[in-house]
Amino acid sequence: MNKQDLEQLKQQYRDTPIPKELDFVVRKALQENGGTTMESKRSHKGMKIAAASVAAAFVVITAGANISPVFAATLGNVPVVGSLVKVLTFREYTMDDGTYHANLKTPAVEGLESNKPLENSLNQKYLEENKKLYEQFEAEVAELKKNGGGHLGVDSGYEVKCDDDAILSIGRYVVNTVGSSSTTMKYDTIDKKNQVLITLPSLFRDEQYVGVISKNIRQQMIDRNKADPDKIYWVEGIDAGEGTELFQNISAEQNFYINTDHKLVISFDKYEVAPGYMGVVDFVIPTDLIRDLLVGNEYIR
Repeated sequence: MNKQDLEQLKQQYRDTPIPKELDFVVRKALQENGGTTMESKRSHKGMKIAAASVAAAFVVITAGANISPVFAATLGNVPVVGSLVKVLTFREYTMDDGTYHANLKTPAVEGLESNKPLENSLNQKYLEENKKLYEQFEAEVAELKKNGGGHLGVDSGYEVKCDDDAILSIGRYVVNTVGSSSTTMKYDTIDKKNQVLITLPSLFRDEQYVGVISKNIRQQMIDRNKADPDKIYWVEGIDAGEGTELFQNISAEQNFYINTDHKLVISFDKYEVAPGYMGVVDFVIPTDLIRDLLVGNEYIR
């Protein structure tokens, strides 16, 4: 591939519109004990276009990694998740230039044979996230060098939170280091049987869960602080200092995952509800507390 061809591919990739993340409602599946939650068929042409868009992105990223000295190509399968669906590291981008460090691992989901649009959408989202991270990192490095240098680091990767026959829950983290560090997490949870994306609202009959879960989290914060005064949370009942915004309620679309015990876990990023030294903070929600609010018990038990 010559330089001109590569530039054309890069431009094609940049011009490819990113589809909105597919957010499939799973209420019907829960109510029907395993029935499908969506129209499983789209036009053949639409599926081919979605697949081709992601394939083009994969080609360009791979080509860029092979010719650039700042990329170290790594393609390694991790253990199969369930009998059909699996997650693997598609590409690892690395840079280590003394005071500038980057290590970005891009996951890819495979095996959603009856819902390729969802698989393609997730994988393109992961590609775009790391592409944006790396471009931002390059711009910040250039700015630092222009102003005399400094220290900068960014790391991203993923953790499989649950990998049984029913669900796949993936957590993607980003750690930015400039003096101190900040950490953010994003999660995707997939129903592997029905091959749909599970959202927090789709688990519940109505929005009552927001208040119920929030009240429980506030109490868990206070209980943890009583057991260990070094565990500080920004909540009423714990001295957090003047001017600190106190936690009141989760959002309807709060970060969450389902753990290996099929318990709902609500997650907060570093600095979101607690001082930085507390890191990312998770709260396991007792199932008995929310059982009557759930659409069904297929996911949360």
